[in-house]
Amino acid sequence: MNKILDAAHWAPSGKNGQPWRFVVIHNQELKQKLIKPCRDQSFIAEAPILIVVIANEDESYQKQGNYMKSWAVDGALAMDHLMLAATLEGLGTCWIGAFDEKEVKKALNVPDMLRVVGLTPLGYPADAGRPKKRKELKDIVFYDESPKV
Repeated sequence: MNKILDAAHWAPSGKNGQPWRFVVIHNQELKQKLIKPCRDQSFIAEAPILIVVIANEDESYQKQGNYMKSWAVDGALAMDHLMLAATLEGLGTCWIGAFDEKEVKKALNVPDMLRVVGLTPLGYPADAGRPKKRKELKDIVFYDESPKV
């Protein structure tokens, strides 16, 4: 577990603010409490561990792109690092982005100034899953020009 969390904490962040926090949930009752706020995705409670990625707005870069705070991007990068490290260890994850932030925060007693970025169950997969379809590189990579709309 520490190897996976360590990978997440090495993710880049705006001005190296490192605004992320990781809530590692083993408690089955607490996992059950999060099903409803996660749009009734009951499988999140089947994994031995559920990780909630949270970011502190005040610790994030305040002018990313000169139009937004970086907390969501910073948290997403940390979550991505966590999920990739878990995959390398043979563990399964699933980015849970369908959730009611207010209800997740209420269930976990998260202070107002912190934001929930996402959740992921963590455990050994029951099966290999289905292959993921990906767009062709030629459809998403552009050299010396902007993509056409």
